[in-house]
Amino acid sequence: MRERMLFILSLLALGVLATTSFGANITYDHRALVIDGQRRVLISGSIHYPRSTPDMWPDLIQKSKDGGLDVIETYVFWNLHEPVQNKYDFEGRKDLVKFIKLVAEAGLYAHLRIGPYVCAEWNYGGFPLWLHFIPGIKFRTDNEPFKVEMKRFTAKIVDMMKQENLYASQGGPIILSQIENEYGNIDSAYGSAAKTYINWAASMAMSLDTGVPWVMCQQADAPDSMINTCNGFYCDQFTPNSAKKPKMWTENWTGWFLPFGGAVPYRPVEDIAFAVARFFQRGGTFQNYYMYHGGTNFGRTTGGPFIATSYDYDAPIDEYGHLRQPKWGHLKDLHKAIKLCEQAMVATDPTITSLGSNLEASVYKTSGLCAAFLANVDTQSDTTVNFNGNSYRLPAWSVSILPDCKNVVLNTAKINSVAIIPKFMHQSSEDDIDASEAFLSGWSWFNEPVGISSNNAFMKLGLLEQINTTADQSDYLWYSLRTDIHGNEPFLQDESQTVLHVESLGHVLHAFINGKLAGSGKGNSGNAKVSIQVPTTFIPGKNRIDLLSLTVGLQNYGAFFDESGAGVTGPVKLQGVKNGSTIDLSSQQWTYQVGLKGEALGLSRGGSSVWVSDPTLPKEQPLIWYKTNFDAPTGSNPIALDFTGMGKGEAWVNGQSIGRYWPTYTAPSGGCTNSCNYRGPYKSYKCLKNCGKPSQQLYHVPRSWLQPSGNTLVLFEEMGGDPTQISFATREVGSLCSHVSESHPQPVDMWRSDQKTGRRTGPMLSLECPFPSQIISSIKFASFGTPQGTCGSFSHGRCSSTRVLSIMQKECIGSKSCSVGVSIDTFGDPCVGVTKSLAVEVSCT
Repeated sequence: MRERMLFILSLLALGVLATTSFGANITYDHRALVIDGQRRVLISGSIHYPRSTPDMWPDLIQKSKDGGLDVIETYVFWNLHEPVQNKYDFEGRKDLVKFIKLVAEAGLYAHLRIGPYVCAEWNYGGFPLWLHFIPGIKFRTDNEPFKVEMKRFTAKIVDMMKQENLYASQGGPIILSQIENEYGNIDSAYGSAAKTYINWAASMAMSLDTGVPWVMCQQADAPDSMINTCNGFYCDQFTPNSAKKPKMWTENWTGWFLPFGGAVPYRPVEDIAFAVARFFQRGGTFQNYYMYHGGTNFGRTTGGPFIATSYDYDAPIDEYGHLRQPKWGHLKDLHKAIKLCEQAMVATDPTITSLGSNLEASVYKTSGLCAAFLANVDTQSDTTVNFNGNSYRLPAWSVSILPDCKNVVLNTAKINSVAIIPKFMHQSSEDDIDASEAFLSGWSWFNEPVGISSNNAFMKLGLLEQINTTADQSDYLWYSLRTDIHGNEPFLQDESQTVLHVESLGHVLHAFINGKLAGSGKGNSGNAKVSIQVPTTFIPGKNRIDLLSLTVGLQNYGAFFDESGAGVTGPVKLQGVKNGSTIDLSSQQWTYQVGLKGEALGLSRGGSSVWVSDPTLPKEQPLIWYKTNFDAPTGSNPIALDFTGMGKGEAWVNGQSIGRYWPTYTAPSGGCTNSCNYRGPYKSYKCLKNCGKPSQQLYHVPRSWLQPSGNTLVLFEEMGGDPTQISFATREVGSLCSHVSESHPQPVDMWRSDQKTGRRTGPMLSLECPFPSQIISSIKFASFGTPQGTCGSFSHGRCSSTRVLSIMQKECIGSKSCSVGVSIDTFGDPCVGVTKSLAVEVSCT
């Protein structure tokens, strides 16, 4: 009997394995992607695997699933995986296969955007620099050398996925792939060759036989074999180029990228929710958040130029892996509300009718199924509409979702989710004093030579463009010139100073005269060019001019972006202030050095015998390497380095680059708002914060890069700073808040139970500490009536219940979570005839 049972169990196991190895059939029609014969409404989110670390991936993917996502979308970064032609790297943060397998283990689908042009504010748009040097090549057009390389890399990635059975047709998670990327935005610059190229790209992709559909985003003339999709802040008005293709949104921008020198952009969640609901209201069935987790531009991966190291993007999961609330929670509720309508949505096309000026109803109705979306697209006025014999209050710029065409489950402008105020705690407690002092006192340094120090230096007549010279092996290129100035030169006869005039294509320039820093200049994200006028005094005889030119990420977007140059291309002139005499030095014989001596010595790894230790630490001096050892901050919260006191450079922890730092590049003082009105169309400059402050002062240090003790921090400082001022900080939760009114719908989670019981649950305020070991320890604010303000700055309005604080303390203190009904039945009525709300702020410990 036992043997028979074992035999049966073996057959069952084989059956399970056989079932899981069967591929899914992924097709599409005019309404949606079709998975194994079923149309699906799919919510997706972008997570770029190299912008976080492998130890972060499982948590990020799980939080995405918990937030209601069905699909994880990522680009594939060619220059990351093939930095040298035919030499591949898929280790560590580059382990694409591991990332896709983790997506599968979480029970989610994947969308693999191979490109291989990706844009993404990524260095050189994802192209490897060696591609630029192939004879006769022209990027992204009908050019044979480019097409050969593009096909080879695309086929390499497809073959990798196939070998691991990762396409859905093989039983894996990948249900979509993308070829090219936003080419339609710039294809007119390439003339008739653009159409030939895009047709070739489509045919090439299809020939790889993935068994899943391919998409082209922002490509209105995409061939029939490709689904053309929309990217933007809003895509409700988008229509695919064929009645046989579904309406898909591959990039819904949840915020915007941050450039050095810019203020920090953010996008209100009410506007994102409005945009998403409008898209599904008007027939969309696949929507992707770009980004759902933005992450960090480690190393020299930023594009732009001038893209900051942080790629937080105001995403629902922040740079450090914490939930950004209420954005994550409100979108989670939105996803649940949309999924309640899925059966009706996939069964038919919407019937769209006007309910008045700027008012619209969309109904999905078939036998036994009915779901409706009611929209008020007015940017100013709330209104009441009549629909199916009932009245509904619609705030301006909002959508109400009715899964049964009668009851509102969610309005996009009314947030039920908690809000969290994050904070960074610096190492300043008594427990950390010893570690902090050790961190600040144990510095050694190495002075980077000014000018030429390498045997690999070379001489050329005239000025060389930088990217063609360095091949992006380093940010740095030295231009050095020795010149004799005789006593009878007008520059020496003139008692006033001479001006050194230098023109550069960018991105940053430091000018040294006879070994001393004489002047600097920098471009910006709108104009990378640099022009400097440096007053200086020369000495009789030999003088040395050393120009250090540097890049801050290479261009990643635009027609012919690969042809954008950098570096000192001239003119370089000496100009007499009084006598007006000029000498043009541009065509003289210059000496060039690619990179720094410290780079050649491998100082970023912390080794080498050249480090100097002395009680007197050099500070506020340009071109200097610093090194210290430190212990990791205690606990498990994410870690940042605060670069207060430093100028500009790059930092490495245990040999791994955390990216470029530049705290001295501050945002303009104007243009920010304390609160941004979500109503009305969003633009990247509409909602800004951090004006007049460093664009980025805190830099993510992944915990997986650290040991408990004995860690090494290396800095290369270009401009001058004080490393003893930098400090560690941990990312923690400050306050937890919620603000819910009597007019809010009931929690989305209550919808199904209310449908079964036939009763209506009223609005609820719910609070839950974000980490498993935490409990609500104090009520910092509570008001039921007409409270005002936002989380962290609530205040009592003209009326407030006297019972609210004691009720909230009783319900919440000592618990991980609590829920309270928002009604006069709970708190009494402090002001009759007024719509009241409940605002609460708590601490979790």
